[in-house]
Amino acid sequence: MRNRSVTYPSEATFQALADPTRRAVLDLLRRGSQPAGTIAGAFPVSRPAISKHLRLLRRAHLVREHREGRHRVYQLNPEPLRAVDSWLDQYRKFWQMNLANLKTFVESEYAQELKQPRAAKSNSRTNKGDR
Repeated sequence: MRNRSVTYPSEATFQALADPTRRAVLDLLRRGSQPAGTIAGAFPVSRPAISKHLRLLRRAHLVREHREGRHRVYQLNPEPLRAVDSWLDQYRKFWQMNLANLKTFVESEYAQELKQPRAAKSNSRTNKGDR
C-alpha cells in the first residue's frame, strides 16, 4: 500500500526518463528554451524521431511547448522532476542510514583489531595453519 503523504511521480514521467535521448533533451533544455529545430540539430537522429521524443516529454509534462511565429519552442518543466526527487529521497535516506551503520561497524571492527596484541594475532594464524 502506498503512503499517501508521499508524492508519487506518474508512470509517464518514468517512461519518459527511461530513454537516454529524452534525458539528453532535458539536459539541453536546462540551458533555456529552444526551438524544436535546434533541439533536433543537437542529435544524430532524424527530426521526426526527435519530434516523437518531444511529444512524449510533453505528454509526461516534463516540457512545455509554445509557438513563436512558425517555430515550436520547448522549455523544461521541473515540477515532475521534483516529484521524482521527492520519491527518490526516501531511498537516499535509507541508503545513507545503512551505509553510515556499515561504516560504524567496520570502523569498530578495525579498532578492535588494532587493540589486539600482535602476538595474539600471530598465534591465531599459526594455530589455523596447524589444523
